Amino acid sequence: MTTTTSIQPGDLADERVTRLLTDHLTDMFATSPAESVHALDVSGLSVPEVAFWTIADGDELVGCVALKELDAEHGELKSMRTDAAARGRGLGARLLEHVLAESARRGYRRVSLETGSQEFFRPARTLYAKYGFRECGPFGDYRLDPNSVFMTLELEPGRP
Repeated sequence: MTTTTSIQPGDLADERVTRLLTDHLTDMFATSPAESVHALDVSGLSVPEVAFWTIADGDELVGCVALKELDAEHGELKSMRTDAAARGRGLGARLLEHVLAESARRGYRRVSLETGSQEFFRPARTLYAKYGFRECGPFGDYRLDPNSVFMTLELEPGRP
């Protein structure tokens, strides 16, 4: 990762963002049954309760992440993606740290996520666990699903 890496609000009309999201959805549908894919497309990310950011290394867009407000104290991590060619450089951790800091700034008491139970998702689950996320039951509109792992992190007041 170079010193030119930056996280900015994402432009959902940017073709580089479209490519990242298309790659993300392609991977999700390749590893999970369609009814178990909860990834958001551009229209799902365009709603007011979702904030979306990208991470760039210089001019190269290398990842994205979203935060969906479930209620005034609970946010959901969505659409976290690092470009396959840029993996292993700590970009996912940077994106996760950004969302956690933003969640604390907003006063959320909890951040939750849904990810896959398949081996493909093990690196993501490992990253989330490293940051203190623990498995939990379904939240929001989710239902129990053997293809899903639900995780949550209780935030300490005043601490990102």
